[in-house]
Amino acid sequence: MNERIDQAAGLHRHAAAVTAAAAIALDNYLPSPRPDLAEQHELAARLRSAAEHLAPGWLGAPLDALPSTTPLGGSRRPEFVRIGTGQPLDDATFPMLVPLLGTGHLTFSADARDPRVGGVLRSIVLRLLATAPAGTLIVRAIDATESVFRSFQPLADAGLMPLAVADRDGLRAVLAEAEHWCRPTRPESDPKSARERKAKPRRRDRSMLLVIASLPSMTGAGELARIAALARTGPTHGLHLVVAGWPGAALSPETTQERLALATPIKVKNPHVLVGNPPGAAYSMGRSLNVPVYLDPEPPVELVQRVCEELGASFTQQGAVHLLDLLPDPDHGWWAESAAAGLSVSVGLAGDTQVSLHFADLTPHWLVGGRSGGGKTAFLIDVLYGLATRYDPEELALYLLDFKEGVSFSEFIPTPRDPSWLPHAFAVGIESDRAYGLAVLRDLDAEMSRRATIFKNAGVSRYVDLRNLGEVLPRIVCVIDEFQVLLAGTDRTATEAVALLESVARKGRSFGIHLILASQTVRGIEALYAKRDSIFGQFPVRVALPGGADVLEPNNDSAATLQLGTAIVNTAGGLGGPRGASRAHEKLVRFPDPHADQQILTALRQRLWQARSTEDTPPIVFSGFAAQHLDDDPTYQSLRLDARLYSKSQQPRALLGRRVDVTMTTADFAFDSSPGRHLAVLGPSADGADVLEAAVRSLAAQHEPSTVHFVLAPLVATEHERVFALAEDLIDMGHPVETVDKVGLADTFERDDAYLVVWGMDTASADPRGMLREGPARGLHLLGWWRQLRRFSEDIGGSSGREDVAGLVFLNAPAQEVSLLVGTNVEWEPRRGRALFHDRHTGETSVIVPYTGASS
Repeated sequence: MNERIDQAAGLHRHAAAVTAAAAIALDNYLPSPRPDLAEQHELAARLRSAAEHLAPGWLGAPLDALPSTTPLGGSRRPEFVRIGTGQPLDDATFPMLVPLLGTGHLTFSADARDPRVGGVLRSIVLRLLATAPAGTLIVRAIDATESVFRSFQPLADAGLMPLAVADRDGLRAVLAEAEHWCRPTRPESDPKSARERKAKPRRRDRSMLLVIASLPSMTGAGELARIAALARTGPTHGLHLVVAGWPGAALSPETTQERLALATPIKVKNPHVLVGNPPGAAYSMGRSLNVPVYLDPEPPVELVQRVCEELGASFTQQGAVHLLDLLPDPDHGWWAESAAAGLSVSVGLAGDTQVSLHFADLTPHWLVGGRSGGGKTAFLIDVLYGLATRYDPEELALYLLDFKEGVSFSEFIPTPRDPSWLPHAFAVGIESDRAYGLAVLRDLDAEMSRRATIFKNAGVSRYVDLRNLGEVLPRIVCVIDEFQVLLAGTDRTATEAVALLESVARKGRSFGIHLILASQTVRGIEALYAKRDSIFGQFPVRVALPGGADVLEPNNDSAATLQLGTAIVNTAGGLGGPRGASRAHEKLVRFPDPHADQQILTALRQRLWQARSTEDTPPIVFSGFAAQHLDDDPTYQSLRLDARLYSKSQQPRALLGRRVDVTMTTADFAFDSSPGRHLAVLGPSADGADVLEAAVRSLAAQHEPSTVHFVLAPLVATEHERVFALAEDLIDMGHPVETVDKVGLADTFERDDAYLVVWGMDTASADPRGMLREGPARGLHLLGWWRQLRRFSEDIGGSSGREDVAGLVFLNAPAQEVSLLVGTNVEWEPRRGRALFHDRHTGETSVIVPYTGASS
């Protein structure tokens, strides 16, 4: 037995030695050239001449010999590319060209771990990118070594050629993109397809080059089959493969690889290679060219860097997406679509295909995430202009809220420099605060109730059913940027906002009301801990920009490496799926910076504005902490035009400021003979003097001359000049005016039919309690500014005298003291440009923007 084993081992060693010797002999074998040397030289010369014609410049010349002035970019698709030098004789050579783009593929029997193969792959990619017309060649690379295309980093930074993927998941993702590329496009008759072809080069004018330098470990039969399938169908769709290491070593029957269809095979030997027959043709000697070919060496590093930098800069300028690429034709397509079944808008390009998102029953709301500077505002503005150009203002109304310190939506409102506005905008909040955001949600909730009544009367239950009856009712899209500010904390505002947000999110779709919530982060919002899934579950559309991956599910990392100007658009609530598999619900899109050409954007907005109906009015603008002025109040303006608008039968009302609600209604306080109809302005803020002045001026505009007296008491030295100027204005209006000091103030407590206005009531020595209780019945009303809340409480006799002053305007007063005076717990945060107005008789407690100064 042992003897037989030794014999078998000896035979095995002999066979291995013979095999190794044969392999060396074959590698060193060179095909015998034809004996006619003159004919060989003539043929090489003819091939050199043909190469100059077929592959001029970058495509066919030695890269290290190209002049530095050789221009980038060509006028047509590069069809042939040089891979090396054919050398039938020592002194007879010619450039070896192979057909690729427009024809088929290229395979190397060795992968990029052979440095010759790695070098020629870099050479091929560089030549093709340097020659292809801008925007017509898309390159995707797979390299398990992660080193072959490292020098092409500037192209990745510009978004022209992403970094090569190195693992099996990355391979699957690239194959999925290539498979999507090969899907049939829309028919020529499709009008939407016509718009896309007009905006971007047609698919048949563009090519995708998929370069596989080395396959990742664990590449299975499924991935190999997908590569083979792409090879069979790719060229008809502009997809071409360069695969190194094909066919590879078969580890199992399932991984045995046949020759790649429509490919020119290159067998790598040592030190030359043999070039096989190209697709659809054959060399005269059989299956390969009977000439040794030596692959081109590594391209110079400095040349690769220069070309990549120039191509990247050119792509940034010429290959970028423009806003107009996503909009309908202004001469035929503006305001041409109906919102009855839903809203649709193009949000970017995936390859050269427009990607549209919808507001409809199945996709009612969107969630958008992205870090500061990640392009979130740009994306939202693209969407808003896309909607505004497709739908008439009768079809679409917009609520726009921005909670950050920025100007996201300021371009949609009129300004002194530009009177235009977006006709679809109903309410725009610039640097909104939480109170205004809450007011908007209340308004949307109320609008749902109003529409429910309309639906009931019409006998329908859904928005689309109402529109099918011919009723015109616009869909509403509410955009809330940095919505997490509204939901911050666990106070009453956050609690109510969450409840309203959930109500609108759940029921809005049925009433044609849709939400876009945008934020730098959607995690860690304390008010949503118990409601996160129930609310965000109503937002199937997720848009992840750079830094905004948390709008996707935790196991979906498709947004991990996004570049500026790109986004992941997911219509399945952020769900991922097997990585590398084709995801119909998720796309990578490129979107434009709408402000890249401010002139075009301004012209676009003004054209929309000029197309508006004459009945359209500017949007209601809530401008954060911007001051509000009495002269700008619509109610006051009407009074100044015609004081008869307020007849003697109406109660005079002091105008105090603008409520923080959607329509910015005027906050006022009525004076009648009821007990307690006095007004107290409380807090040390100097705004108290302005509130009193605005109240007096607005009251004066509601009284006929000589029908009421004004008694002015400037007990604060800094207000003397203001009060004297106000007195002159009141006299000019025909009203009797008396100015008193601290001593004369007590004598005025017995007057009838007068407004007693005191700046610095906390310095008065006279006891006002009797006047406060009895004054309103005699037509005497006090308008006083107390800088100290404790003194006010003493002047009214403590809690027993609360009802003697019904009107309270709190400025920078602590919440605890406010609650004590109101008699109930009040949630109030004193801050600049805000006041809390409370009317004991009507029960109103509102945050207002108090009037400051007389005019803007």
